Amino acid sequence: IMRRRYQARMSGPLLDRVDIQLEVERVSLAGFGQPAAEEGTASIAERVRAARTRQLDRLLPFGMETNAQVPGRLLRGSLRLDAPTTRILDYALERGVLTARGYDRVLRLAWTLADLSRHDVPDADDVGQALGLRQAAAVSP
Repeated sequence: IMRRRYQARMSGPLLDRVDIQLEVERVSLAGFGQPAAEEGTASIAERVRAARTRQLDRLLPFGMETNAQVPGRLLRGSLRLDAPTTRILDYALERGVLTARGYDRVLRLAWTLADLSRHDVPDADDVGQALGLRQAAAVSP
């Protein structure tokens, strides 16, 4: 109940500025402290370093270093993805589920997911995952 009240107080324009809206499940006492198959910190750090290098290589000609710095006009211009890749975003924008600002934020996140996966360009799966990360909290009860 408290979470719903808090979410109700957050305005749409404020939520629109949040890149990732993810709901995490509560940890059960039974699962707490149990060893799990997790990716090691060194492996994650290496993937992040490689992703940052990919971003820098791609964005340095535009005077930027990270996907977070890329303006919407560039996302819809020189870095524009093909129509089949953005179909799900276009549909969400047309239906009013996503704002223009939200559209750009999803694209930035899709580029980051692609960089972490060592893709040269985001594919439809990267875009779909980015959209899901953006709307997870809005869709859940």
